[in-house]
Amino acid sequence: MASQTRSPKPFTIPPFLVHSLVAGLMAVFLLGGAYVGYLFYFTVKDVVASAKLPTLPYVDLSLPLAALPLTGDDDLPLILPVVRGGESGATGVTGVPLPDYERKERVNILLLGIDKRPDEVYSRTDTMILVTVDPNTKSAGMLSIPRDLWVSIPGYDEDRVNKAYFVGDRDAYPGGGPALAMKTIQYNLGVPVHFYAQIDFDGFRQIVDTLGGIDIYVPQTIDDPKFPDNNYGFDPFYIEAGQHTLDGYTALKYARTRATPGADFSRAKRQQAVLLAIKDKALQLNMVPKVPELWNTMAGAFETNLELIDIVELSQLADEIDPDSIQTAVLDHTYTYDYIVPDTRAQVLIPYREKIRALVDDMFAETKPEAGPSQAELEAIQAQQTAQAQQARAQEIEQNAQRQEELAAVLGQEDARLVVQNGTSIPGLASQTALFLKQSGFNILQFGPADVNTYTHSVIVVYNEDKTYTLQVLAAIFEVDEENIRSSPNLKSDVDFRVIIGSDYDPAGPQSLVTEE
Repeated sequence: MASQTRSPKPFTIPPFLVHSLVAGLMAVFLLGGAYVGYLFYFTVKDVVASAKLPTLPYVDLSLPLAALPLTGDDDLPLILPVVRGGESGATGVTGVPLPDYERKERVNILLLGIDKRPDEVYSRTDTMILVTVDPNTKSAGMLSIPRDLWVSIPGYDEDRVNKAYFVGDRDAYPGGGPALAMKTIQYNLGVPVHFYAQIDFDGFRQIVDTLGGIDIYVPQTIDDPKFPDNNYGFDPFYIEAGQHTLDGYTALKYARTRATPGADFSRAKRQQAVLLAIKDKALQLNMVPKVPELWNTMAGAFETNLELIDIVELSQLADEIDPDSIQTAVLDHTYTYDYIVPDTRAQVLIPYREKIRALVDDMFAETKPEAGPSQAELEAIQAQQTAQAQQARAQEIEQNAQRQEELAAVLGQEDARLVVQNGTSIPGLASQTALFLKQSGFNILQFGPADVNTYTHSVIVVYNEDKTYTLQVLAAIFEVDEENIRSSPNLKSDVDFRVIIGSDYDPAGPQSLVTEE
């Protein structure tokens, strides 16, 4: 199949909405227990990077030209609204319109558990659970799909359902493995799949450990001496029947083992029980203090195409869906039968399509919204929301101002002297950046153009090696690799640091790094 271009990277949640995001994450735990967005909390990053960069450019270590007049503005980056509903509404990667929350439309999310070994380039899905949420009836459902289910993969032949993710990644399918997995489920079940949330084994363990473990009842003793490790060997697993508090390592084993009657089908039921246990534990805890830990330990372990509007809307449902309103089902032997593929002798599951159709129609049925509030009630709700938003914004401004003061105070203790140079062809970049740094508490002596305007990467020239905190902050702001931090032979200079701005610098980045939580 011809190589195709991948879609853009998944959406990253803006840091100033972290509180809404935490509530949104709790909502997704309610839907299936997967973290589906990125938690952001700024802490000054260490000057360490693993990326190998091209040959380092020559840097003139002499002092810059005379200072230029300071210019700049305080404009903040804008967040464009996401349009849902109507002819101009947004469409997902599977070609279906994304849900319109004003009309209380159902939301379907495919949860993907990824099994990737260290020596593998492409992965298969170890777990697939289709989650549905109905904002109208405040109900939800989880449908576990066995990996051996024999299905049609759009654009390919029939195969196991877990092969869709592998093929999508291997063939650079638009949207990669998640997109083809979503389209495969949508095609075979006949329901729209709007979003996905993807997690690997390490990410799962980190979730459970960050929550302090999960409480779960084990209905029967499990003895699995051949439980697989991550290197094609064995890591035996044993657990007694009864009530347990499981850490991430044990919870992952409990969710993955097949050493019980029913094999994959009983495993699917245990996975649903584990996800609900994660939901219960997450809703018991005040997650806000854990945001820095969650970000530091989980960044990169999760991937999702949920957008900000979805996180916010789902967060409002988190405490409104009663556990009794969460329907669970597994496509077990009630809905499938065993079959051996003649050509490959592979053992697969053939679906009883009529039975599955009845189950899907029940779990994913469209419901009509109840009569909405009157115009006066809508105006009152809008006024209340506006007041709450204004109050939240005022608190945010106050917190940002406090962080600015704290940062300026620490920088003031070192009182490092800075020179800023523009190594790009962007007019006014040095003066704008110097203004921002000055407002953030840096001591700016000079700024102006660099020797050339062709710097690909930003560079920091060090004249004073004792002021390490300032160096760490500058490296974090400008995302400078340690190979582009140069020590000047003139260590007795009147300047402590010289920053040469490269074309990889995002002018919006420093603002958010200093002011956001």
